[in-house]
Amino acid sequence: MNTLYKLNPSKLYKNASPAELYKLAILTEDSTELSDKGALIAYSGDKTGRSPKDKRVVKSPESEDDIWWGDVNIPMDAAQFEINKERALDYLGIQDTLYVLDAFAGWDPQHRMKIRVICSRPYHALFMHNMLIRPTAEELESFGDPDFTILNAGKFPANGHTEGMSSKTSIDLNIEAREMVILGTEYAGEMKKGVFTMMNYLMPKVGNLSMHCGATAAKETEDSMVLFGLSGTGKTTLSADPNRRLIGDDEHVWTDEGIFNIEGGCYAKAIDLSEESEPEIFHALHFGAVLENVTIDEAHHVKFEDTSITQNTRGAYPIEFISNAKIPCVAGQPTDVVFLTCDAFGVLPPVSKLTSEQAAYHFISGYTAKVAGTEEGVVEPSATFSACFGAPFMVWHPGKYAELLSERIAQNNVNVWLVNTGWTGGKYGVGSRIKLKYSRAIISAIAEGTLKGVKSQTDPFFGIETILECEGVPSEVLDPSTSWEESTDYEKTASYLAGLFTENFKQFESGVAPEILKAGPAQD
Repeated sequence: MNTLYKLNPSKLYKNASPAELYKLAILTEDSTELSDKGALIAYSGDKTGRSPKDKRVVKSPESEDDIWWGDVNIPMDAAQFEINKERALDYLGIQDTLYVLDAFAGWDPQHRMKIRVICSRPYHALFMHNMLIRPTAEELESFGDPDFTILNAGKFPANGHTEGMSSKTSIDLNIEAREMVILGTEYAGEMKKGVFTMMNYLMPKVGNLSMHCGATAAKETEDSMVLFGLSGTGKTTLSADPNRRLIGDDEHVWTDEGIFNIEGGCYAKAIDLSEESEPEIFHALHFGAVLENVTIDEAHHVKFEDTSITQNTRGAYPIEFISNAKIPCVAGQPTDVVFLTCDAFGVLPPVSKLTSEQAAYHFISGYTAKVAGTEEGVVEPSATFSACFGAPFMVWHPGKYAELLSERIAQNNVNVWLVNTGWTGGKYGVGSRIKLKYSRAIISAIAEGTLKGVKSQTDPFFGIETILECEGVPSEVLDPSTSWEESTDYEKTASYLAGLFTENFKQFESGVAPEILKAGPAQD
């Protein structure tokens, strides 16, 4: 460690066990608590979510032609990166205690990266211990130099006078140097997504599709299912299916051999979590897990309904805490791809079948919706489009990922479905949220192949094939055009959302094939 960035703290905890990190967190951080189930409760300070506007990528000759520059990948020069890196090292260098974690990203040995995390909080070390793939003792002995290093100095702010800084927070990625620097935010998810962003650059470079998705496998075969979706659409919840084996809940790669999970853990939303609705996740939050920014009562029961700190409460746990997890987290080729959306306008069908062109269109669109109360100033449903269902982590142009997806779908004759986990019978505030048991029934029917050949109809606004029969789901729920009290309200709202799709897609028109452009909503 003395030769690595010349850091030489009085106390160095390298690859400490969860029990030791628990002890150190309790002893060194006044706010740290334990839940009644034994999960470590930690707080991330002022930042309780990612800071995408503060993310920067070094613009270097070797990679600049590959990168989708703009609001997602904001460029910085190498000199600015070195200033922030030196600032991070200065902060880490004066700490009496540091934590170092060596672990892997990617369950496929052919494509895995060796990751090193250097940080000053035991909470951050435990978080990444859970989220990365934990090496064996023998693998640690031969670990050697990392492929990617994260310098987490998040308790120390960026210098606002440094050119290109938008705030006291800066999350900086240097692809060529294989380094990430974090300043001014203690939100642990920045580390997880930094690894994912790096994989999102490297995997397409060799013809593999990196994906922001959950994945499961059949119990009897190696066949898999992929579930794309933005936060709040049910990706983690629906991936935790007791009737299938869990490959992972968030980050995967699709290769010629099949799929593999990038991570060694899950990072689940904890808001309104209950044993009844999500038993697998609820029971995973025991000793070894980390709960972020939740509150507790006098008996240390977690108040999952309490959003006084943030609505983005989270739980991070090793994937083996889910009883039906498949270890190692690899599976064969997918039979089905599912795009999850939480449509707060209440006009998209609960399940519809997509053509290959429609699949590319909806993948590039990456639609879901925010609802009133989730963000300041939102009083009506607000459409959100995030390319490839994960724009903040995409490095290449979305067309690159869409091209790879289309190739994989065609090569493996994969079925593609759009599943709405949002509202029915009216938009948010009028209708009701589609019940979780209905969404589970739909995902099960897709996995079992029972939706093939059932009664369907073409949606007049979006052109997708609405499925009208699914065991366990009432017929009136499956057809949104009949679930609204006033058909004119439905038509007006559906037309409005279709227009939002069309407007959003204009930014991609020059980079996609004409048949994909025609696969969007019908034009007036």
